[in-house]
Amino acid sequence: MKNILIKLQREDELTRFLEANGFAVEDLTNDVFRVQRDDELPVFLKVDDAQIYFEVDLGNIDAVISQELLVSLLTLNTEILPVSVGLDTSHPEDRRLVLVESRETGDLSDQELLAVFDALELAVDRVSEILTPSLNS
Repeated sequence: MKNILIKLQREDELTRFLEANGFAVEDLTNDVFRVQRDDELPVFLKVDDAQIYFEVDLGNIDAVISQELLVSLLTLNTEILPVSVGLDTSHPEDRRLVLVESRETGDLSDQELLAVFDALELAVDRVSEILTPSLNS
């Protein structure tokens, strides 16, 4: 007999779903959440009616920033899709290297949401590989 698969679809509230899947969720303010799984870096979520914006803060980059490093990080963007490396300059005196991603909320599946967290984790590892030589100099 052929193995027949049945696709199930259900809805769950975002924070309840994340907590059920092993994430610690902290409601910060103004629809911003700090989400963390095990020993991974925290992911900050900004949620509005149409989008979820994901951001991982990798730290201040001013001590090691160079054109060569920036080119390496931009080149990495083609390898770590759907995640992107960015430079948060909202505070010019404290430029932060970040990983970013966003998803529309209209038809967001459980697998799609969890895949974003997996992609962010893999991207952290790849960025670390590029940053390590600069940090050790």
